[in-house]
Amino acid sequence: MTRTTLRIAMNGVTGRMGYRQHLLRSLLAIREQGGVDAGDGTVLWPEPVLVGRREHALRAIADRHGLEHWTTDLDAVLADPATDIYFDAQITSAREPALRKAIAAGKHIYCEKPTASGLAGALELARLAERAGVRHGVVQDKLFLPGLRKLKRLIDGGFFGEILSVRGEFGYWVFEGDWQPAQRPSWNYRAQDGGGIVADMFPHWEYVLHGLFGRVRSVQAEVVTHVPRRWDERGKPYEATADDAAYGVFRLEGGAVAQINSSWAVRVHRDELVEFQVDGVEGSAVAGLRRCRVQHRSATPKPVWNPDLPLTESFRDQWQEVPDNEEFDNGFKAQWELFLRHVALGEPWGWDLLAGARGVQLAELGLRSAAEGRRLDVPELTL
Repeated sequence: MTRTTLRIAMNGVTGRMGYRQHLLRSLLAIREQGGVDAGDGTVLWPEPVLVGRREHALRAIADRHGLEHWTTDLDAVLADPATDIYFDAQITSAREPALRKAIAAGKHIYCEKPTASGLAGALELARLAERAGVRHGVVQDKLFLPGLRKLKRLIDGGFFGEILSVRGEFGYWVFEGDWQPAQRPSWNYRAQDGGGIVADMFPHWEYVLHGLFGRVRSVQAEVVTHVPRRWDERGKPYEATADDAAYGVFRLEGGAVAQINSSWAVRVHRDELVEFQVDGVEGSAVAGLRRCRVQHRSATPKPVWNPDLPLTESFRDQWQEVPDNEEFDNGFKAQWELFLRHVALGEPWGWDLLAGARGVQLAELGLRSAAEGRRLDVPELTL
């Protein structure tokens, strides 16, 4: 087999997401399996170049995993003709200027979302990348979750008939940081640093809804900061200036309505940290990260409202588990493999910077909807 090496500058790998999902569980896992088989006797081999500001942290990661290349000089790695791809998992406020540099240097682009702090910047990135002729992609990992892939299988098979509604619940209690450490970094709760659950999660909901059910046509949102005071990584108190909960209603192409609650101030009473219930004329499904359960119209019970009598049936037991029927790999890794094939082989790719801009647009409109107290249309974006 011939090995084709793709050298990838990875900016932001000292952070939780960049390290755990993109380096450890994606690129290093791809290397452990022997690369990506291109199907023509060629193996695509990712070669990470760790990029960041903290030299000691980069060196520690490189030593831990036997990696040769790391640097604190982003300009130098972008100027290196051996660098093929620039990947960005930095905080949102730092992402747009770094992506601009990488595009100007002629590097292929793969990045986390949101791609920019505002729609104008996100669209400009997509236009710059198109004009530069570089390949570009945005992480849309939830489409690759086992539960949502099973849900997509049901949709493609016509299980639901006409889809009427989608209801999503996402979130968990993020500790304030005083008496227990917070599970999320403090910048997530500072608007001036690009934080906020709308900026974080509405881009996810845009591609999930768009990819499974159709384009989002309108949005109405209520946005709240439930916990106004938190403590940072050094134990110092700070005022939370960003939203930590959002309650959104989305009208979808075709007429279905989606309602999604997102909160870092909710205690979990569901089977998974995110769940979507889809109701159609012919049947319903509840999909989470891994599981998906269904109830067909032929097996739907006939509840009767009577508050005077105790329930004698378990509603959860009336649903049927959707089987795996295949092996599901890590969602981040699966999308990385597709992007490497896109870069090296020109294979089709649908999750580009324009798709990323749609996510930024929905977040921007969600915040505006909450501020103005009204429903807003979502215009279709073009380059």
